[in-house]
Amino acid sequence: MATFDRKLIRTLSMLGQRGTCGYMLTELAPQYENFLCMTADLCTTSGLDRFASSYPDRMLNIGIAEQNMLGVAAGLAMDGYQVFASTFATFASMRAVEQLRTMLAYMNLNVKVIGMASGFSMGFFGNTHYSMEDLAITRAIPNLKVLAPADALETAKMMELLVQEESPCYIRLTGAGNMPMVYREDYNLKLGKAVTLREGNEVCIIATGSMVYQACQAADALEKSGIGCRVLNMHTIKPLDTEAVQEAQDCRLIVTCEEHSVLGGLGGAVTEYLAEQGAKVPLMRIGIEDFYPKAGEYNFLLEQCGLTSAKIQERVLHKISQL
Repeated sequence: MATFDRKLIRTLSMLGQRGTCGYMLTELAPQYENFLCMTADLCTTSGLDRFASSYPDRMLNIGIAEQNMLGVAAGLAMDGYQVFASTFATFASMRAVEQLRTMLAYMNLNVKVIGMASGFSMGFFGNTHYSMEDLAITRAIPNLKVLAPADALETAKMMELLVQEESPCYIRLTGAGNMPMVYREDYNLKLGKAVTLREGNEVCIIATGSMVYQACQAADALEKSGIGCRVLNMHTIKPLDTEAVQEAQDCRLIVTCEEHSVLGGLGGAVTEYLAEQGAKVPLMRIGIEDFYPKAGEYNFLLEQCGLTSAKIQERVLHKISQL
């Protein structure tokens, strides 16, 4: 495992999740000679330029043909290779969903699908490039692990673990460059195990991806208002850490927070589990409501959809006042 000092952590945060993903694959390549990288004509966007120049025989550009890319990835995996296939999340999870389901997950092949620029990362490209549904789609596919790192460091640590995994995975990358740091020190990451970032017994915010930072900021503000707020980083959507969700029921309110539709993603997974357990604790889902937002700059979109720390704090305070 790599050593992540403060200087490297800061550098990774400047690269953002996409750049960090490409950086780590390049760093890991000498240790794992059986893995290949693939892209759908997005080598630079995927942060894989250095990998391509360093290991040209292990980098395949399939062109703007995402369905074909996953088909080729399946064939290579059947021949013993581990494949990291990267494209925009909206194309990986929707345009190529049949191949993702039938060729990779159904066959239980060793392919890691990297869904870049999920949520609103694509800004002015608009709703055709906003991936608001990918968690709902991918978590419904059997055999497929679904992951969403909170920041660049967690992305790097996740890549270290994924090269040791032999099952198909979908990794969801959110946020823009210069991504805020959730973690300023190295830590122990375990897939399928949520990380408690703040302690509190009144509200529990279960967040994933880019919203983990916003949830921590909201929790700090709520603490100043006298409301103890626990924050869980649910970096693994599937398999869900149901033990952490179970323990969250000792709070007065559970809140899920994600840069994804409120339908079917993290909020859906947590709600399904709690309903099956007959939970009595109130739950509020914060995410993208059931509409297509107006295109704009990334932070404008977060504000428009109520996904900033201030908006999260405001909604939690309102909900708590009603209990």
